[in-house]
Amino acid sequence: MSKNSISLKDPSLYVNRELSWLQFNHRVLEEALDENHPLLERVKFISIVANNLDEFFMVRVSGLRRQLAAGVLKTPADGMTPAEQLASIRQILLPDLATQYKCWHEDLMPKLEKEGIRILHYKDLKRKQRKLMRKHFKKEIFSALTPLAFDPRHPFPHISTLSINLAVVIKDPIHGQRFARIKVPGTFARLLRIPSEEETNEEYESLGLVQATSNNFVWIEEVIGENLDILFPGVEVEDAYPFRITRDADPEIEEDEAADLLIAIEESVRKRHFGSTVRLEIDENMSEQVREILIHNLEIAPYQVYAVDGPIGFSNVMELMKINRPDLKDEPYQPALPPQLATTEDIFSVIRRQNILFYHPYDSFDPIVHFIRSAARDPEVLAIKQTLYRVGPNSPIVAALMEASENGKQVAVLVELKARFDEENNIVWARALEKAGVHVVYGVVGLKTHAKIAMVVRHEEEGIKHYVHMGTGNYNDVTARIYTDLGLFTCDPVIGSDLSKLFNSLTGYARDEEYEKLLVAPGKMQTQLLALIEREIESHKKEGDGYIALKLNALVDKHIIRALYRASQAGVKVDLQPRGICCLRPGVEGVSENITVTSIVGRFLEHTRIYYFRNGGDEDIVLGSADLMPRNLYRRVETLFFIEDNKMKKALRDDILNIHLKDNVKARRMLPSGEYERVERKKGEEKFDSQAWCVKNRGVWHREEG
Repeated sequence: MSKNSISLKDPSLYVNRELSWLQFNHRVLEEALDENHPLLERVKFISIVANNLDEFFMVRVSGLRRQLAAGVLKTPADGMTPAEQLASIRQILLPDLATQYKCWHEDLMPKLEKEGIRILHYKDLKRKQRKLMRKHFKKEIFSALTPLAFDPRHPFPHISTLSINLAVVIKDPIHGQRFARIKVPGTFARLLRIPSEEETNEEYESLGLVQATSNNFVWIEEVIGENLDILFPGVEVEDAYPFRITRDADPEIEEDEAADLLIAIEESVRKRHFGSTVRLEIDENMSEQVREILIHNLEIAPYQVYAVDGPIGFSNVMELMKINRPDLKDEPYQPALPPQLATTEDIFSVIRRQNILFYHPYDSFDPIVHFIRSAARDPEVLAIKQTLYRVGPNSPIVAALMEASENGKQVAVLVELKARFDEENNIVWARALEKAGVHVVYGVVGLKTHAKIAMVVRHEEEGIKHYVHMGTGNYNDVTARIYTDLGLFTCDPVIGSDLSKLFNSLTGYARDEEYEKLLVAPGKMQTQLLALIEREIESHKKEGDGYIALKLNALVDKHIIRALYRASQAGVKVDLQPRGICCLRPGVEGVSENITVTSIVGRFLEHTRIYYFRNGGDEDIVLGSADLMPRNLYRRVETLFFIEDNKMKKALRDDILNIHLKDNVKARRMLPSGEYERVERKKGEEKFDSQAWCVKNRGVWHREEG
């Protein structure tokens, strides 16, 4: 078949977005299985797998179910209907869940026990330990429990999303068998620490405490389940089964009809607890009778039920990372500081002299905090403007912005209230900032503001100067230690002018879509990226050395994918490295033989976006906040920016991009089927772990030589 006869709209050329995401989560699960990781890091990965799935069901699966209910006929580029996607999700997910639980029971738990970390079943506790736990239950837990009966006089209780619950079957001497539900309070740790039999002394018993020097744990639901006679006196407790439900967490917000977006978002967060049920997780030992009661009253289908060999809600095993066992965790390291900033000189003088590149977490995030804090205290600074997407708790950035306002600076902050699952946190910060006198805005109606930009306006002898930080990651000092992200300090006057226009459009009514050095979505970003791909095709026809390398989080947009297919057909070599979703199929004859797709999952979450175009030797490298997804290109405010400094280009190409493309330890290669396999090392080729290399060689991208 000739290339010209192949339709690039053929659904078989595209991988379904949801199924590609499941492949990504499978790669995370592989990290939990990987014995090269320290033991508690493996536990961390198994927790991340579960947490990822919770969000997947709350957002993606619930969205498919809404499409199914509405009779949506339009399909994605891969042609799968909502019903087909839901069926495939379950088919793929069941084996992964079996692998996850097998890893926990047969691999991780025995190894933890050898290291003195024991997760015990209540029935296996010794007499003194049981006595202590019963005393602790009476003293601390009992009063927080509210048993809710279900019978003709009591309606079926509301079950909140992701809460751990017990379905209790009791035998009443008068009324016979009855059913009740108990919610496990989220205020307690899921894993209760208990002393060993030898440590269980009178002091512990008299206080009713469960503090211990040993690392023995028991699941709180088991403690509750084994002491239900205290909660149900005078009746026989026959059984107690743990269960958990997941609800649709993506209620629609009519922004253009909302008088106050802040209140509207608060209401949407509240509604999240009342959305329709999309998943029921139960213990596999739950009786058929209780299972049917739950299915009927939750109004779900049997295929929405996932029966597991406990524990339900695996994400809580992340609590084990609090154990003080550094020997069972990744070795810590000190992040690098760009040498330009290793000085007592003020940060604005340094930035005025040269642009500065950051690569977190290998580079310290402290200079970004210092940048905002210095601006807050500098008498020459007139204004600070910044976007905040996911900020995190106790944010030093937010504290500095509040200080700036209190010091009389003009501070304008765009807080994205619709950052999913961070809404409550962002609402708190928005109100705190407003209270401190900061001008807080919530962006453009119908769009999320995902751009990562900060601008300081400073009065100097030569006039007004704009100092700018732009990046790929959030202004979050916590995630900056575990996400890989790039950032740039610059006082380029053209970029400053572009950002002034952009902030005006975000805070006011300006709609200027003409930018000199920025690519901005939802304006012309997509057409500009397509133009860069087409230019590479034309360059290859002339020079024969066409090359594109894209490192990003996700590749979904069908127009970008078709352009990359055309580039491959023209002979351009294309290296893609999406961390998560990739809807492009590499290695398809006549379409994508010149495209390779690899994905890295390791110690750090790959979060950078680097778009490289060889351009006949006159290279272009673009960084920024946008992935190549429809939501980023059309429904979010995003920024991408060109790197113009040749030394910086070389560093990004040789010391960051090519380093990750060389990975043969944590990299997986995508097959035409959409599945992934480990990258095979060639004969005699040494192991190369890109993240380990970056830790060892951190700061090499700051070298001065050209």
